[in-house]
Amino acid sequence: MYYRLAGVYRTSYAGDRAILKIPAERWQVAGLFAAALASPFLVSNLYLTGYLLPWLIWSMAALSLNLLVGWAGQIHLGYAAVMAIGAYSATHMVRAGVPFEAAIVLCGVLSAGIGLVFGFASLRVKGLYLAVSTLAMQYLVDWTINHVPAISGGSQATLQVPSFTVLWIPIDNDFARYYLALFGCAAVAVFLLNVRRTAFGRALAAVREKDYAAAVLGVNTFYFKLMAFWVSSMLGGMAGALLAFCYYRAVTPEQFHLDVSIQLLAMVIVGGLASVIGSFLGAALVFFAPIVLNNGAGALAGGLGLQIGGELRSQIPLILYGGLIAGFLLFEPLGLAKIWDNIRNYFLVWPFRHTRHS
Repeated sequence: MYYRLAGVYRTSYAGDRAILKIPAERWQVAGLFAAALASPFLVSNLYLTGYLLPWLIWSMAALSLNLLVGWAGQIHLGYAAVMAIGAYSATHMVRAGVPFEAAIVLCGVLSAGIGLVFGFASLRVKGLYLAVSTLAMQYLVDWTINHVPAISGGSQATLQVPSFTVLWIPIDNDFARYYLALFGCAAVAVFLLNVRRTAFGRALAAVREKDYAAAVLGVNTFYFKLMAFWVSSMLGGMAGALLAFCYYRAVTPEQFHLDVSIQLLAMVIVGGLASVIGSFLGAALVFFAPIVLNNGAGALAGGLGLQIGGELRSQIPLILYGGLIAGFLLFEPLGLAKIWDNIRNYFLVWPFRHTRHS
């Protein structure tokens, strides 16, 4: 069979530790990556820049947050502030003449350093108390950006990102920006796929399940909690820089408010905690669902000849969108990744009767 687990036996540690153990899955991933590379030649420029490009960057941000929330079990309600630090710092660095390759790394380090300061709260508190402390980071960064003209130019100012090159290649068209976002997202995805196989990933999982028990087993919970904040904030800052340079091509304070942090957390939870594919699915749902529901509500109202006011019409997609997320969390709390895993497990034994593992 093309997609079967039966008869696949691994006789080495390397085979057992492989990320994709089934040959069919390796072909699927290769096919998806090939389709991603060919997308600029297969879809219109509108779909490329309006849908695929932002989805890749938001997936990268969701993956970065998932490392902290899913793998380490630490809540963060101010992740948009982390991305804002990366976006503004990278913009100012490139304007000052720093090469983009160095700027994106330095902005990630700066985001990681500031995120680490608020990560120290995780050493003393957890749960809702930690959520409030990270929420304070969101408000503090928002206030700083709006009231320090040297950073943003003012609360209503817009900073245009300068032209830049990557490895001496000018990034001055939509194709180049798309491939840069694709490379960044793929790099973070591969990194997280490998994290779970390392001692660092196993330590994060132990801290997530029960930090006291992990400490008894010899895991330095303080160190690994701070490392989770450090790495996640660094990746988030780099995602914020890509969002500014590849998608918005400008930076404004409105791009990184609290609602963005809530949307990012929704991507992680709806997609599936500690799941790489779940971050992609969650980002797709949160990003595309309002667009689809808005177009669907407008088409349905027009087809039925209903006269709906503009304000009510703008609220109907939001109501449906909220109900959709609530429905996912109610009927499948483990997220879209679990639904995908159920489908995958079904085909692993198809056409025989699927047996539930106890």
